[in-house]
Amino acid sequence: MPPLLIVVGGLPATGKTTVAAEAARRTGFSYLRVDTIEQAIVRTTPLAQPLGPVGYVVAQEVAADLLRTGVSVIAECVNPLAVTRDAWRDTGRGRGAHVLEAEIVCSDPAEHRRRAETRDTGIPGLVPPTWAEITGREYEPWTRDRLVVDTARRSVDDAVAVIVAAARLRR
Repeated sequence: MPPLLIVVGGLPATGKTTVAAEAARRTGFSYLRVDTIEQAIVRTTPLAQPLGPVGYVVAQEVAADLLRTGVSVIAECVNPLAVTRDAWRDTGRGRGAHVLEAEIVCSDPAEHRRRAETRDTGIPGLVPPTWAEITGREYEPWTRDRLVVDTARRSVDDAVAVIVAAARLRR
């Protein structure tokens, strides 16, 4: 059976890290978090944020190695642009994997803002974006089908169940 690449994207503070990490625990898939990779780069090199494509490229190369060995992967990142979405899809398909793209949204602006203003990234040294930075960032509308999971309307357990069920259908 070919491996599966699940790409979990969405704006910061929508719940994508919580959902993606729990989905990885439940499925046993490898988990790649672009924020962790980017912060490691910032911590150990002269580079600083914004890093541009660096974190995504590193994550995609690691995902490609895992997929090539038959290991399924959940990759979590904002994934804000068509070019980043295409690169993830190409990474999976180029390694013979099935690809599931999931966008995590929080349709309640007050709840989304509360999360943004109170969250801990869990990554030492990583300063989360402000609400103004989240709402002002570039985030291109999707132009192809993807699984949309609204964390304002679903619990973490329900959100993960939706993704895991969709993953089973992809395999």
